[in-house]
Amino acid sequence: MRVAVVGGHGQVALHLHPILVERGHTPVALVRRPEYEAELSGLGAETRLLDIEGADAEAWDAAFAGCEAVVFTAGGGPDGNVERKRTVDLEGSLKSIGTAERLGIRRFVQVSAIGVDDPLPEDTGEVWKAYVAAKRDSDNALRNSSLDWTIIRPGRLVDEPGTGRVSLAATLPRGDVPRADVAAVVAAVLDEPAAIGRQWTLVAGETAVDEAVRTAGA
Repeated sequence: MRVAVVGGHGQVALHLHPILVERGHTPVALVRRPEYEAELSGLGAETRLLDIEGADAEAWDAAFAGCEAVVFTAGGGPDGNVERKRTVDLEGSLKSIGTAERLGIRRFVQVSAIGVDDPLPEDTGEVWKAYVAAKRDSDNALRNSSLDWTIIRPGRLVDEPGTGRVSLAATLPRGDVPRADVAAVVAAVLDEPAAIGRQWTLVAGETAVDEAVRTAGA
């Protein structure tokens, strides 16, 4: 498959591209800046420019053209900017969903976050509230779409080396997970029909990635 990766220069995406190539797919990294092209090409990805916040529908269509699946792994980042939690994390997801539906791209995998449906403490900061609301609402929109969706809700993302072993289930206690292992799970669920229509929490664990995906989908 040709896989449009929204947030194509993000930390999860940089792990994802070579894994997709290894599994026989072609990653299409959607990014804001042309200077990323050499790095992404070295990871096996095709690069297309897309400003998530500013692009019109025509630009979104061009970015997704020819793709057979979408991975949404974009985020506004830990910049303290409440507005970008809406314009990137939420609206970027909504635009991706809408473009996929418009172009007839059925398969869609979204990287969300653990526990975003849970009530927040009263003293939660404004930025974190905005982030959780954006992830919660974008997940809800994807579940209510016409797409063949999978939602992955990882625990706290860490930059430790991937282990290739995870825990994956509908609900799990909070925990850490390497970004490399999140990428491996995303690639694996793309190839697993039983993952369609499923929302899973992901943390570090003891089960090999492909086995964890098969078991969760059984």
